[in-house]
Amino acid sequence: MSARNLRLTAQLDWTTLGLVLLLVMLGWLNVVSATAEAEVVWDLTGKAGKQLIWMAVCAVLLVGLLAVEGEFFIRTSVIHYVLVLLLLMAVLVVGKKVGGARSWFGVGSFGIQPSEFAKTATALMISWFLSRDGRPWHTLATRLQSLIILGLPAGLILLQPDAGTVLVFGGFVFVLYREGLSGNVLLVGVGLLVVGVLTVLIGAGTSDYPWLGEASGYWWFLMAFASLGTLVLWLVHEATLPRNRKRIRRWGTALLVGGLAFSAGIHWGMEQVLQRHQRERIHVLLGIDVDNPDADYNIRHAKAAIGSGGLVGKGWASGPMTAYGFVPEQETDFIFCTVGEEWGFLGSALVVGLFVLLILRVLVLAERQRSQFTRIYAYAVASIMFMHFMVNIGMVLGLAPVIGIPLPFFSYGGSSLMGFTLLFGILLRLDAERFSVLR
Repeated sequence: MSARNLRLTAQLDWTTLGLVLLLVMLGWLNVVSATAEAEVVWDLTGKAGKQLIWMAVCAVLLVGLLAVEGEFFIRTSVIHYVLVLLLLMAVLVVGKKVGGARSWFGVGSFGIQPSEFAKTATALMISWFLSRDGRPWHTLATRLQSLIILGLPAGLILLQPDAGTVLVFGGFVFVLYREGLSGNVLLVGVGLLVVGVLTVLIGAGTSDYPWLGEASGYWWFLMAFASLGTLVLWLVHEATLPRNRKRIRRWGTALLVGGLAFSAGIHWGMEQVLQRHQRERIHVLLGIDVDNPDADYNIRHAKAAIGSGGLVGKGWASGPMTAYGFVPEQETDFIFCTVGEEWGFLGSALVVGLFVLLILRVLVLAERQRSQFTRIYAYAVASIMFMHFMVNIGMVLGLAPVIGIPLPFFSYGGSSLMGFTLLFGILLRLDAERFSVLR
């Protein structure tokens, strides 16, 4: 073995690599069970067999990534980003529709989803941009350009439409926060979330005043919001020192107008953009009655499958709800149902614990870096993992809307597995070079 390979082996973070490999193997066992292919696991024409092929491909990809100098990823960040944008535009034209979204390139019996690779490319691009020449975050130009970098791929993915992947891009706010984004922005985000929930709850109601239309309840809410906001702004303005009143008036007005515009946009999107089944999913999540009795079918059966597992589960490949396919998409978006039914509470807690450990380990890797690029990139990896983990499991438990988002390393699919292999392969290579970085 060469000196270079010995150095790489010694500096590679085996803890992170071990956690990733363990999750991949556990994920494959669950894919085998969820697809009822335990008796023919080596049949490469089935889903379990295809996942095994993707695992082999990703193993080769990981070795290749670890053999490449970290400087290559830094220097080619812009190229990766531009190529992904081109792919996202191309899939809107020539991609095939799967589940109502035009987000796949068909390659024989296999499919490639470019949005899975957009996460890695965007992580590289934002890391390169924010680390270039010690770029200060507090300048308006840097903030706007960062939002454009994140918004371009998210906007193209939204056109497919793939709301789940777009939601993952929201996790980049944690990266920006680590690099200097004010905590007030996060508070504003929480406030907008509250406004959005109230908008949906009130906007879904019917009116006792026909002359105002069916959505009159929402317009009363909007007027009350505007009146109360104006009153609070006036009270704060009068209670503030004179030298600060101009700033309070400017920012308070901006927040009030922005909140009203956000609420109106949410209401319009719910009524005019989202399809009926998408609105029903959100209404079910918020406890709003819907006319369709099957609107909560997925969540109802997912909870039943997880709850039936009890403390220790029914055993691998022995869950009746999994075996008979009561839960739709149980090998992809709802793979955690298989974990809950067959491994029980203890097995589910183990899987959740492994994901938490992996995310925390990535944060440890981030904070020990001398390279600003690698630190930002590591935070991006942790943020993407966190969003996937939180939304997927929250969706299965009925705590988040039902949207198409895979559980990393567990859900069936080559694009997802390759995307996360790229994320972690690049991170492991960059981290292995941390001692050779002077700053």
